Amino acid sequence: MKPTYFLAGAVIVAALVAGFAGYHSECDPALHRAARAGDTMGWLRQEFHLNESQFDSIHELHRAYLVVCEEHCRAIRATMAERATLQQTTPQDTHALAAIDQRLHAVEAACERALLLHLEQVASVMSPEDGRRYLETTRPMVAKFD
Repeated sequence: MKPTYFLAGAVIVAALVAGFAGYHSECDPALHRAARAGDTMGWLRQEFHLNESQFDSIHELHRAYLVVCEEHCRAIRATMAERATLQQTTPQDTHALAAIDQRLHAVEAACERALLLHLEQVASVMSPEDGRRYLETTRPMVAKFD
């Protein structure tokens, strides 16, 4: 029985060593540093193999989009605040609530459309394969956005 335990232990140790070695030989230290530091632009540069020109263009797109994003966020917050105020009134005006819900939906939809357009613009700066991967990574996040 002892040789069986020894063999099983040796196989487990060998698998752990092989897994550890494989992980470290394939990982990109710069990518991991950027992710740990919350450096999204650094992560983007590493993950999608951006050259300086691509990086600068995408950085500019992000800066320009930030203004659009902030405006959408402001409009959503203002509409939600209006809705909260209406919900506190007694008796509640169901027609006004329905109208504000409709307006909130429209503002959120405009935000989502603008974000998807921004993602398409960013992807267009990348190589075709990296742009495709970028959209495959980011589009599902937009669909889940709350």
